Amino acid sequence: MSINPIMQKLAAKLERTDHPSFAPGDTVRVQVRIREGEKERLQAFEGMVIATNKGPQATFTVRKMSFGQGVERIFPYNSKVVERIEKLRSYEVRRSKLYYLRGLRGKAARLHEVARAS
Repeated sequence: MSINPIMQKLAAKLERTDHPSFAPGDTVRVQVRIREGEKERLQAFEGMVIATNKGPQATFTVRKMSFGQGVERIFPYNSKVVERIEKLRSYEVRRSKLYYLRGLRGKAARLHEVARAS
């Protein structure tokens, strides 16, 4: 099944290119625009990318631990709500979806960090 050429042009026009490349297993900080009444502010959500979905409606799921409770948030990659994405760390993973981390706690949930070339 092919996508309509008009839809392809529209998706290409709305696609954002200012985000860094990241993959599941990377720790990222996502700056999100929050509207509270008349005011607008940025709120950071920092955690590990556990899943990404490709395509015109691309999304990525970020998981963090907050006061011992796991919190996951799904962000649309091309949305105007996402102000900025900062890649903080990379970890070595062998899967594209890291849903198994939901059931692990403490040291069991650690991953091996990839050494950076300086």
